[in-house]
Amino acid sequence: MIRGIKVRLYPTKEQEILMWKSAGVARFTYNWGLAYLNSYYKENKKSLLIGELRKIFTELRNSEEYPWIREVSSEIPQQALKDLGDAFEEFFEGEHGYPKFKKKNKCETSFFHLNNKFVVKDKFIKLEKIGFIKMKDEGRLPIGNYKKDKIKVTNPRIKHNGRHWYLSLGFEVENTHKLCLTGESIGVDLGIKELAVVSNIDKPFKNINKSKKVKKLNKRLLKLQRQISRKYDKLKSEKAFKKSEKPNKTNNIIKLEKKIKLLHKKISNIRLNHIHQTTNAIVKTKPSRVVVEDLNVTGLLKNKHLSKAIQEQSSNKFINTLEKCEWNGIEFVKADRFYPSSKKCSCCGAIKKDLKLSDRIYKCACGIVIDRDKNASINLANYKLVG
Repeated sequence: MIRGIKVRLYPTKEQEILMWKSAGVARFTYNWGLAYLNSYYKENKKSLLIGELRKIFTELRNSEEYPWIREVSSEIPQQALKDLGDAFEEFFEGEHGYPKFKKKNKCETSFFHLNNKFVVKDKFIKLEKIGFIKMKDEGRLPIGNYKKDKIKVTNPRIKHNGRHWYLSLGFEVENTHKLCLTGESIGVDLGIKELAVVSNIDKPFKNINKSKKVKKLNKRLLKLQRQISRKYDKLKSEKAFKKSEKPNKTNNIIKLEKKIKLLHKKISNIRLNHIHQTTNAIVKTKPSRVVVEDLNVTGLLKNKHLSKAIQEQSSNKFINTLEKCEWNGIEFVKADRFYPSSKKCSCCGAIKKDLKLSDRIYKCACGIVIDRDKNASINLANYKLVG
């Protein structure tokens, strides 16, 4: 089992400059690799292996064309090319779209650090070519030289969230904590009105986007977005820019963009925290089996009336997070995408073909009257249940 750890870093001004430079090199390398592969395919009508691409980049790094690349760890650009290779693999497997170029200030600011080059001493951690950085660890990271002491970590990344720097990594640990399961099969129905309705829990889990706190933050976000839009319009009208030209940002625009970015991050963190709390509450009921719908989110987003609400619910993130069931020995099942969980009666099994989206109460000829989402969750609980 992988245990994730996130540690806040407190770099000096000189160290922070190097960290920004490292993130810039990682982004530049990814974009360079994507551009090279695109042009290579156009010329040769075949793809190039990432291993060959890394060799070509090593020659570029050793040349005098980009001397600033050598100012950071050599592992940073090499890992960026590996990430590009993973992105192409996911594209060919149909999991994600074609890889896109990373734009400055719009993509995640992060870079890789080789796992065996960490040195941890008390409240300091040593990063390659950056030096010892103060951190807020609280004793979660093992102290020592990770190469000499053979301390293994997975996917270490240094990230900037718009305000602070963080180190995120994972440790492989044995799962000694095993739940005493009840033997029950439960179904989880995801929705828009409520986040989730669970078959063995009477009260549905609320939609956090309808809470006063998130509504207030969204209102504030809308206000800031209007302010920055007016400033851009004013700037363009004053200087009569051509359509192809980009106006130089004023200090006020830069400040507003930073506020908007932080506000987006805050709202995202609130949603993610709510998803973790909900999935933890489901796992704590100790079922032996959890069944969820395999939602076609891409198809659902085509509905212009519901697309914003569906996107804010983060259904795919919820399903991926709920896979933590497997860590506790709970069977995790995704129901077939075309399984009629909403149209099927949980009592007699009859299919109500004329069920509309506006019908929130399910009424069947057998006499059952039940909430539509609760009915769906019970059907999911009984999905391919043997015995």
